[in-house]
Amino acid sequence: MAKTYLVLFYHSVSNEEALQEYAKLALPAVQGAGGRYLARGMPAKTYEAGLNQRTVVIEFDSVAQAVAAHDSPAYQAALKALGSGAKRDVRIIEGVA
Repeated sequence: MAKTYLVLFYHSVSNEEALQEYAKLALPAVQGAGGRYLARGMPAKTYEAGLNQRTVVIEFDSVAQAVAAHDSPAYQAALKALGSGAKRDVRIIEGVA
């Protein structure tokens, strides 16, 4: 079975303190739900229409596991701590086998 990836793209951060509080709560919530952080930070290099924005890639064993992690009470508490401190989009995609 192919792995699944939860990918976050940060368009902007308006409250660094809220982002740090989110990160403190999100890390154990994601790891507790079986997620493995593969990459996070600013791009080393962008090409074509690539945007220079913070990106996070988290691996899960299945789509169901990724959705459950995102929708879990622990991760929702992290999102509440973030509030409107960042504008971002989140995608869950299946890997290729």
